[in-house]
Amino acid sequence: MATLLLRLAGPMQAWGTTSRFDERDSGMEPSKSGVIGLICAALGRDRGLPVDDLAALRMAVRVDREGLLMRDYQTATGVLLATGKLRPDRTVVSPRFYLSDAVFLVGLEGDASLLDTIHRALQRPVWPLSLGRKAMPPSLPVWLPEGVQQGDLLTVLGSWPRLATVQGEQAGQPLRLMLEHPSEGAVRLDQPVGPFAQRRFGPRFVKPEVIHVSDQTQA
Repeated sequence: MATLLLRLAGPMQAWGTTSRFDERDSGMEPSKSGVIGLICAALGRDRGLPVDDLAALRMAVRVDREGLLMRDYQTATGVLLATGKLRPDRTVVSPRFYLSDAVFLVGLEGDASLLDTIHRALQRPVWPLSLGRKAMPPSLPVWLPEGVQQGDLLTVLGSWPRLATVQGEQAGQPLRLMLEHPSEGAVRLDQPVGPFAQRRFGPRFVKPEVIHVSDQTQA
């Protein structure tokens, strides 16, 4: 069993799973649909193509630095009404939520050859990578040297150095971990069940855990 690691760090990230109409939400951790979308961009995989192989990977997120949830005030002009009629002269308020200054270590567990292919693509992505929205690029490469490790998710995430400097009372404290589980935890509706063009997502269980990691940061 192999595990691929991705570094998601940037001044702004947005990982929405329940956005409808004008309001755009963000979870406190990366969604699986968002991470798979990022990988599709790296691979150059079109929105109309299947993502079954990527959706089958088991995912966990280690929260190396919690983000601050922020609300951005935006407006949109030229919106569709509930009747389906376009009103080009109408302007609505569209709140957009995002995470500020968060750092995550994402692990994907599965077939080693597929993970190697993704790892190479992350180093030289076909299309630009973003952290949930196109306007939110990563501040550091998503690709990590030696980012494919032999071992299960928990072992690899527990042995990889921290990505963010430990400050003050955080010293010696465990990190928050969101682990995909077959039957336990909270339900997240972010499991792709078809090409992204179809926008179909199913449920998966995500179990909150903590993981003890050395205070040493990555050089």
